[in-house]
This record gives sequence, C-alpha cells and structure tokens, in this order.
Amino acid sequence: MPAPTSTLDGWTPAPFTGGDLTYDVYSKGSGPGVVLIPEVPGLTPEVLGLADHLVESGFTVAVPSLFGTPGKPLSPGYGLQTMAKLCVASELKAFAAGAARPISAFLRALAADLNTRTPGRGVGVIGMCFTGGFALATAVDDSVLAAVMSQPSVPFSVSSARKRDIGLSPAEAQTVQQRTKDGLCLMGLKFSEDKAFSSQRFDAYRQTFGDAIELIVLDSSKGNPDGYSSTAHSVLTGEVRLDPPNSALAARERVVAFLTEHVPGENAGRPA
Repeated sequence: MPAPTSTLDGWTPAPFTGGDLTYDVYSKGSGPGVVLIPEVPGLTPEVLGLADHLVESGFTVAVPSLFGTPGKPLSPGYGLQTMAKLCVASELKAFAAGAARPISAFLRALAADLNTRTPGRGVGVIGMCFTGGFALATAVDDSVLAAVMSQPSVPFSVSSARKRDIGLSPAEAQTVQQRTKDGLCLMGLKFSEDKAFSSQRFDAYRQTFGDAIELIVLDSSKGNPDGYSSTAHSVLTGEVRLDPPNSALAARERVVAFLTEHVPGENAGRPA
C-alpha cells in the first residue's frame, strides 16, 4: 500500500512577505497553528497527505511553497531538478555551516503571523529533509512553542564540521537553547540507516538541547520488522503506511500528539 496522499482541494493560497522574501502560502483548517515546511521537491501529494492529516487532527496548517510546483507528483527527475536549484539558492545556503539563512526570517514572520490568527498562545512548526533544520531556525521566534525536525539534511554533511552542524548561527543557537529553558520543546526524527545526513547531527542536538528534545530513530537496518529499505528517508510522508500500520505511521501520530500537547488551543488563552 502506498503512502497517504492528498490534493490541493480546499487549500487557499495567498502571497506572504517576510524578511524581504515573498512566497505563496497554502492555508486550511481551524484550531492551533502549525507551519508545515515541505520537503524537496515541494507540495507533492505525499506532503499534502501529511498536511491534510494535521488539519483533520484539529490544526490550522500553513504550508509555504518555497520551491517546486504545488500538487505536482514526485518523480526522480523532478526531485533532482529541484534540488539542483536549491543547492545554489542564496536564501537557503545549503552548504553553509554555522550560518543564519535568509529563509529563516521569512519563516519566523510566517509563524508570528499564523499565531495572530489562530487560537491559543503559539504555533508549531515542522520541517522535513532539506527544510528539516529550518524548523529549528524558525523556533528563534517567540511564537513557536514546538518544532519538529524530520530527517534534517541541511547543511549537507560534506565535511566533519557539517556533520555535527545543527543549521543555526551561533546567535540563533543561543536563542533557541535559552528558549528551551523557557518551555520550547523540540523533536527530531530519522531512519537509522539514512545516509542523507550524519547521525552526529542528532548527537549535536542532544548535546545542545538536552532533555528539551525528543529524538526518534526508526529501524531501517537489514531485516527490520517494517521492511524498510536501507535508503528509507521520508519519515512523515513517503514511508508512512496505513495498512498494515508501520513505525513511520506511529511516528507521525507521535508528532501529532507532541504538537497537541505543546501547542495549546483556545482554552489556554494568550499572555496579557
């Protein structure tokens, strides 16, 4: 059975500007806000499947279209073409270590805006693959109460320093670290054999954020119970199976529970 998918039906696009960048943002749902940052190559049917699941779970979801063609199915050529463009995009800085990325200012502005128009006192953010670490950078903003980094692959692990790099500038890292002491909660997810990034990045997460981050590693070693290949990568989208249910589905439900717990709804109220 393939991964859950969905379409653009019911999603409302509108341009949003933040940090001197403008992108279309697709919105849907009601309840507390969640910014879902698509993985490469963009708003594929699989990413929309996750987005609609979050909506069905009671969230207002905002999905920025940072690259690719919304609704276009994933294919090897489409993915490689998109990745080639992203590697040289100045606003993303795919290879930069210890650096702030211009796209982070846009995502923080989007999170802050979503917070003003959804119930409760803050929002959650999810990043995946190329955008996994962007979720952590978005958490610099006080509006973010919970951030999920799924298979965070940027900066690319082309050197020993980059393997442990958490995708933030020193100032951003200090702010996020302080925010975890004030209640910000973090989550990271990956497959055990995923070579798209080094496991040392998760070690660096733990060293930096301690008990404030929950790390989930799904078994994709040879002979694993769910039959994942050694190249399994997309924890929350492409590898999810509903029938029979697998550990990626359980991880997706853990993310929903994590967001439900840490991104309170209207009953929690807002600070005065």
